[in-house]
Amino acid sequence: MIDDDQKVFDLECPNRYILDQIADKWSVLILAVLFDEPTRFNALKRRLKGVTQKALTDALRRLERNGLVARRVLTGSPIAVEYSVTPLGRTLGEPFLALYRWTIEHHDDVGRARAHFDARVDTEGRRASGG
Repeated sequence: MIDDDQKVFDLECPNRYILDQIADKWSVLILAVLFDEPTRFNALKRRLKGVTQKALTDALRRLERNGLVARRVLTGSPIAVEYSVTPLGRTLGEPFLALYRWTIEHHDDVGRARAHFDARVDTEGRRASGG
């Protein structure tokens, strides 16, 4: 899948760093929300069930730093912050959509694999783990 001459497996590889930034727990979901329309911080937090304020802030900062998300302060009362996907961030649309389609297509397969693993682990007398 990845040529051995590529250094993506090396700790200092810039490509690995970018993958770490966009493939974390919240970044893909944040971008999915923002692909639809610019969204305020609190609306993002409400939409992404389970995200903490700190996790959302950290992920948005990483995405902004990497040029995938733009942050805009909206003046008024109260002051609000709105986030949108940049043109660079929009280039992730097709790969993310392919990944999402894969999850839909293989959801049942993954569920069966989990059930098989959990049953085997339980039979072996060890505690099953994972979600």
